Amino acid sequence: MSKTARFFEGLKDKKVAFIGTGVSHNELIALFLQKGIDVTVLDRKTEDKYDPELLEKLRGGGAKFVTGEGYLDSLESFDIVYRTPGMYYNDPRLVRVREHGVVVTSEMESFFELCPCRIFAVTGSDGKTTTTTLISEFLKAEGYTVWLGGNIGKALLPRIESISEDDYAVVELSSFQLISMRQSPDVAVITNISPNHLDVHGTMEEYIGAKCNILDHQSAFSRTVLNFDNAETMNLKDRVRGSLSLFSRTKKPEVGAYLDPDGILCYSDGRKSVKIIPASEIRIPGDHNVENYLAAICAVWGDVSLRSICKVARSFGGVEHRIEFVRELDGVKYYNDSIASSPTRVIAGLRSFKRKIIVIAGGYDKKIPFEPLAGPVNEFVKVLVLMGATAEKIEKAVTETPLYDPEKLKILHASSMRNAVELARSAANPGDVVSLSPACASFDMYPNFEARGRDFKAIVNSLAPARPSK
Repeated sequence: MSKTARFFEGLKDKKVAFIGTGVSHNELIALFLQKGIDVTVLDRKTEDKYDPELLEKLRGGGAKFVTGEGYLDSLESFDIVYRTPGMYYNDPRLVRVREHGVVVTSEMESFFELCPCRIFAVTGSDGKTTTTTLISEFLKAEGYTVWLGGNIGKALLPRIESISEDDYAVVELSSFQLISMRQSPDVAVITNISPNHLDVHGTMEEYIGAKCNILDHQSAFSRTVLNFDNAETMNLKDRVRGSLSLFSRTKKPEVGAYLDPDGILCYSDGRKSVKIIPASEIRIPGDHNVENYLAAICAVWGDVSLRSICKVARSFGGVEHRIEFVRELDGVKYYNDSIASSPTRVIAGLRSFKRKIIVIAGGYDKKIPFEPLAGPVNEFVKVLVLMGATAEKIEKAVTETPLYDPEKLKILHASSMRNAVELARSAANPGDVVSLSPACASFDMYPNFEARGRDFKAIVNSLAPARPSK
């Protein structure tokens, strides 16, 4: 009997609860039901808020439901609880039931335990989705079967029985996923570390500690990739157990990928350097995407040919919501950078354009400082349209710096996304760029950054030209 078969067989006499439904749980719940496992869904939202088809499918499979405000009151009655990444591991209710012997785990933890193939995993405050996607694209270009998941793509545990030893799993991991993990991947990448999600973690120490789980449990035969240009990331180098590769846009590491003075991406193995591709040939714009490529190259070096790396660089058009071109209207270009939910991500996006632009920003308050935005916004932004819960905080940070000049930076306030787009359009002239670059999470107005980005795109695409095209 395989390890996976033993895993499912061992659950047949257990009572298993899933906290919440969604991308990481819907398919997994259905799989557990097919395996004859006793499953209960715990969810704050009531059954009338469910998609009827999903509800019927899960109920038909035998799932029980506990919904509404008291959905977590019966946690002690279960043997195993699967939490979603959005359910904080150190929530007092989960701490209490762990003390009573209840197993609290997650889809990713079980996947790492059972996965038969090599795992590449990426975390970081910014750039992790693009870097994860690039690694998967490099491996696919080389002809491998790749399973993409974690914080992006599909849940991988429901596919565990289809994964072979010769495949590759590539996963993006958030701090919320990593905080409870006690297994690390074969190849671990940390793109960078800056203040983020402090509304949940409370302190930078806990946030960084969660990130460290991506490398703390590696073996001597593993690989770790760190950002040579990010001090917080480099502080972790002494924790690396296996081989260490560094990436840098500003200097040459002994082992790792770098941008040389001629603007060419290179890799040094400690003995010699290999030129890979000019940065100018990378299809997606921005210095931060050069960094993402350097990180991904470090991760796959030795597994992927130069030909495959160059092929992806010249053809890959980017990931949705990441400086995604939406349309050009009346000579104005609109970009969706909804993933930019932190100041550092916004700053990277601003530097991707070679002119001052119009920015729509603001959203849910993650309790992170906005002072780092002050200089770049005053340098790279001509009109700042603010919305959401953090509008006043961002305005305060931007205007209280000596760099602020109201003649050069116009600040407007919007009541909604549609209003924000209308204000941005009114302020724009032919040749301008408008970018949704929130610097914040979306939860004050949207369930996630994807919903925010798609709403922005829908509004922009609904705009009619000011005058008919000839």
